[in-house]
Amino acid sequence: MEKREMEMLGVALTERQLTQFLRYYEMLVDWNERMNLTAIIDYKDVMKKHFVDSLSLVKVFEADGVFHEMMPFKAPFLNEGDISKNRSLIDVGTGAGFPGLALKIAFPALEVTLLDSLNKRIQFLDAVIGELGLEGVRAVHGRAEDYARPGMLRESFDLCVSRAVARLSTLSEYCLPFVRQGGMFVAYKSEKVCEEVESARKAVALLGGRMEGQTEFLLPNSDIYRNLIRIKKMKPSPGRYPRKAGLPGREPL
Repeated sequence: MEKREMEMLGVALTERQLTQFLRYYEMLVDWNERMNLTAIIDYKDVMKKHFVDSLSLVKVFEADGVFHEMMPFKAPFLNEGDISKNRSLIDVGTGAGFPGLALKIAFPALEVTLLDSLNKRIQFLDAVIGELGLEGVRAVHGRAEDYARPGMLRESFDLCVSRAVARLSTLSEYCLPFVRQGGMFVAYKSEKVCEEVESARKAVALLGGRMEGQTEFLLPNSDIYRNLIRIKKMKPSPGRYPRKAGLPGREPL
């Protein structure tokens, strides 16, 4: 694990956490030989483009002037200041666990749900969770369209994150219904998305959200550009969203 690059982000990892990240990497490479989890398998690339990138979420909270040594999610976006009430996170379309599982390792007080539609990925995540002895994290097999319904996981989380490849209006329809009022959705982007952000404003407002801004930066010791889009949940999402599978992508709001 690139400890120095973590420290450049302001994240201090213990030896145990560094060991957990290394074992996570080893399992990723091993399982990737049997199933397609990631196209990135080189050690340095995984460390930077998956692990460091995942933890770059702290940049959002630095931008808001809020950072806590063990828990960066003491929320400027939540009304209550009690950390114990402000730490639930869902990663929608988590894939091989980025960013959600990496965030769990770095910030163990987080209560994390990893949601993905492919069961083979869930099997991998369950194996990693068990191997690393992590508690307060679960991997869930299913679609966002189904789990964001009333009675499931709807409006249950302080924070939703996603590195999934989709336009912001589509991602917002999948993700904002999971966020409780006062919480935040953060979309990881790898390019400048001014036009995409503008075209998503209508969808975000319709879903009960408000654009809070963008946090743009380069990953430590690289020329790799990242853009974290911040959307605050202002009111409950209308019950008809998200729509059935496929529609958010084919017919964006």
